Amino acid sequence: MPRKKGRSADFCAFLRELRRRYRDYNIVLLLDSNSSHTARASQREAAKLGITLLWLPVRSPHLNPVDHLWRDVKQNVCANRQDASIDDLVARVVRHLQHLRPRAVLRKAGVLSRRFWLRSALSKYFCTPTWRMWSPSTS
Repeated sequence: MPRKKGRSADFCAFLRELRRRYRDYNIVLLLDSNSSHTARASQREAAKLGITLLWLPVRSPHLNPVDHLWRDVKQNVCANRQDASIDDLVARVVRHLQHLRPRAVLRKAGVLSRRFWLRSALSKYFCTPTWRMWSPSTS
């Protein structure tokens, strides 16, 4: 459901769902400084759930994989089109994202790039086996 601005209550609900689905995992989220992420209630909820929040530097969208994915959405879904309503646009964006395969999402977000800025940290500390599965040489 589209909202005019992010809400910490929504982010807290997301955190609870994330913890529910990944009970036995060490969860670390890399976030921008959206007010729903930085709200005290969000930070308290993350701490209560044992979820670590890490922050991207301010004004650095080039470091945020989600921003790269949004660039793809803007170019391939939104460009040169005018929908009858915002709800129609949101529905098209959601359909586009739902039809992407997981590997395509990672590629469009730049995560599979050999130059991805977190690649060595992810490989070293978090997901070495999975990272090999994502690597371009196994395509």
